[in-house]
Amino acid sequence: MGRITDSTLFTLVHDFLKIYLPKQRNNSNHTIKAYRTSLEQLFDFVKKERNINLTQITFEILNDGIITEYLDDLESSRGCSISTRNHRLKCIRSFYNYAASMEPTTVIFQMEMRKIPFKKSPTSESISFMSENAVKALLDQPDTKTKNGLRNQFLMILMYDTAARVQEILNLQICDIHFGKTATATLLGKGNKVRTVPLMERTVQHFKNYIAIFHPEADIFSKTPLFYVERKGKVTTMSDDNIRKFMSEYGDAARLVCPDVPEKVYPHLWRHSRAMHLYQHGMDLTLVSQWLGHAHLETTMIYAHADTELKRKAIEKATSVQSPLNDKSAVPQFDVNDDEVLKRLYGLK
Repeated sequence: MGRITDSTLFTLVHDFLKIYLPKQRNNSNHTIKAYRTSLEQLFDFVKKERNINLTQITFEILNDGIITEYLDDLESSRGCSISTRNHRLKCIRSFYNYAASMEPTTVIFQMEMRKIPFKKSPTSESISFMSENAVKALLDQPDTKTKNGLRNQFLMILMYDTAARVQEILNLQICDIHFGKTATATLLGKGNKVRTVPLMERTVQHFKNYIAIFHPEADIFSKTPLFYVERKGKVTTMSDDNIRKFMSEYGDAARLVCPDVPEKVYPHLWRHSRAMHLYQHGMDLTLVSQWLGHAHLETTMIYAHADTELKRKAIEKATSVQSPLNDKSAVPQFDVNDDEVLKRLYGLK
């Protein structure tokens, strides 16, 4: 490792992640991971864009321009939503606020961060989701005769069946899958909130096939991570980047046989798709909200709004041009000449 150009930066990053968040703020491991991911992704982006080593990154390089580029890249290259972009910015700002409180010379960089605004979401934020045909086409892509193909297919099946966030899937341990009259998965979500969701019978069969190959000696009480990767003979926890990579590749292949497959296939798309399909097949929004682990029902209403818009477009498409509903000549045209009527119409009276 080369000589660190800005030791203050890396010392503050260490103290922020290792001391301030866990010991002084008492944040959960999940929350700390979100901060760590934001900073790590930012540093990796700067390395690539500026063609420099990690040790050469300084507070001066991490200006508002490069951070804005990173945030834009989250949306354009990674397919992240505006809310994810804003969350990443919030994490980065929190680090700079901490840095300024610990080292006065960094206040100027904290002020730089304040130049970067949070991105405003559309009034009615749309959601992306796949059709059921697209889901099937994607699940058909992995070569299940190979070990990785079997793993990747089961992971996507589990993501769809549980409507879990990608980190909730990566948090799963073998003991989190329970059998009984109804098979369930216990998910550890945001804020260390735990929820239990039922599993379809076919998902259970895929789970058993997966366990037989990847965890042949484990028992149902094992706390071993359910999903992992092997690199150079070492077993490590699977990363979300690994998942994004193979999903993107499967998406490109599936699109050749099913035009319904979106241009970008990413982990959260499975969650949106499952929730939308459940709602379209008659599940009450309250149950969908509980399934997804939403703290507020209002968050789940986005699926109702999206479905209403789909139905409106379908009705328009299905309504022929000869329909009286499309006959503009049938709409009476009035000239409003009465000032009093005009004032009432526009709220002046």
